[in-house]
Amino acid sequence: MTFELHAAVDPGRARSNNEDAIATDEAVGLAVLADGMGGYNAGEVASNMATSFIRNELGRWLREASNQASDAEVQRAMDICVDNANRAIFNAANVNAHYAGMGTTLVLAVFRENRVMLGHVGDSRCYRLRAGRLQQITRDHSLLQEQIDAGLITAEQAAFSANKNLVTRAVGVEDTVLLETHQHDVMPGDLYLMCSDGLSDMLDDGTIAAVIADHQTLETACQALVAAANDAGGKDNISVILVRAGGIPGVSSRAWWPFRR
Repeated sequence: MTFELHAAVDPGRARSNNEDAIATDEAVGLAVLADGMGGYNAGEVASNMATSFIRNELGRWLREASNQASDAEVQRAMDICVDNANRAIFNAANVNAHYAGMGTTLVLAVFRENRVMLGHVGDSRCYRLRAGRLQQITRDHSLLQEQIDAGLITAEQAAFSANKNLVTRAVGVEDTVLLETHQHDVMPGDLYLMCSDGLSDMLDDGTIAAVIADHQTLETACQALVAAANDAGGKDNISVILVRAGGIPGVSSRAWWPFRR
């Protein structure tokens, strides 16, 4: 199975700086997205540290392990690399007063033949579009999600909550962090969307699915998602990674990550 990727980052309409960061290693099927937090541009530092560290360290491990590594070994490598990135950010925050309290959300994916290994911390998300149906396949680590799970509010009420951006887990805030990991089967034609809350807070799932469906190429779909989020207010930085499995017949696109045993 081959994969095609395109990504976009935009500061949005309300902020002058960009605290989102993305990184990819196409050769090993790795994509990483982070949304930083903290004053004095420390959020930008945290997100860039996380994405760069994971791309370099996990990317190197995946190249060395090649296709011989089991899924359990890949998951373990993801855990270790995120833990090391967490400690690097935490230590930097403790030695530089300008970086005090900085942290970042995180979502990362490793695509392996007919499956994807996902890991996430905080409220950056991954969705899957399959047969026209968009489904969120990560679950936010947020106060809002805890309130929904406890039955205190409905998902509809959550859209108007003042607690939207209160995460319960982040990379770099404490000396340890728990990466939630899970595996999903990939089918030809699947499209995976990784995004920061600058997209998901501005657009509901139906709108996201409709925007993607209106565009044949991932590049134009990314641009259209960013534009739609900005048209809806652009209240935060907007980051988008789109990955499509198998491509679209008749549409020329570069093959990405052709795995062979």
